[in-house]
Amino acid sequence: MTATHIHASSVVSPKAKIGAGVSIGPFCVVGDNVSIGDGTVLHSHVVVDGRTTIGANNTIFPFASIGTRPQDLKFHGEESTLIIGDRNMIREHVTMNPGTEGGGMKTVVGSDCLFMMSAHVAHDCIVGNHVILANNATLAGHVTVGDYAILGGLSAVHQFVRIGAHAMIGGMSGVEYDVIPYGLVMGERARLAGLNLVGLERRGFAREDINTLMKGFKELFYGQGTFAQRLQAVNDHHQGQGLLGDVLTFATTKNSRPLCQPQQK
Repeated sequence: MTATHIHASSVVSPKAKIGAGVSIGPFCVVGDNVSIGDGTVLHSHVVVDGRTTIGANNTIFPFASIGTRPQDLKFHGEESTLIIGDRNMIREHVTMNPGTEGGGMKTVVGSDCLFMMSAHVAHDCIVGNHVILANNATLAGHVTVGDYAILGGLSAVHQFVRIGAHAMIGGMSGVEYDVIPYGLVMGERARLAGLNLVGLERRGFAREDINTLMKGFKELFYGQGTFAQRLQAVNDHHQGQGLLGDVLTFATTKNSRPLCQPQQK
């Protein structure tokens, strides 16, 4: 079993739970209620505080702040949590906050994600697996991000927004509305620009499924009638069919934010 290494300059609470093979570099601070899984590496100057659980084989780079108090004025010290999965890469200056009483009391980050420099995950967010937040991408509170979604650099997501699985958010985009699975959005006030076809092909989805998704996408967002009428018609015809079924399930699930739509011509 690999030995745990804690640099002499770091301050690690004796109450913290530190797994086997954990490496904690110089000038790190680990709080009382922290649990760090086997094989996780904290490079220098990392702060992990609050009721934070970090899984196995994560790598956290200098000056990341994990589990500190949420940036929510309604937070009053409730015993909320931050839960991080396995094999995540958390780069310099990344910040992740625990949940709040107003949002389920927990923030959850999945496994195999990449959080590039200065990315931010706010209180009560739920982030899936294999997600990428590029440099300075930020999630406001209560945001949900599906598996394999990619958020470009300097993008910002409004509170309570849902980002569907395999979606792509263009760099420097402000996302105010829910983004469908497999969608591609971009713009200062982001609009739906199409489907993330490159991502779908790279991940090996069948050509037949992609073609069905493309056909349904055109019917849903560019067909005749109101959006509600088109959604009903496409849902009646294609409900439960593969990738398009994922989009329809997402679109018919109620949320406080409307769906991101294409730019009107």
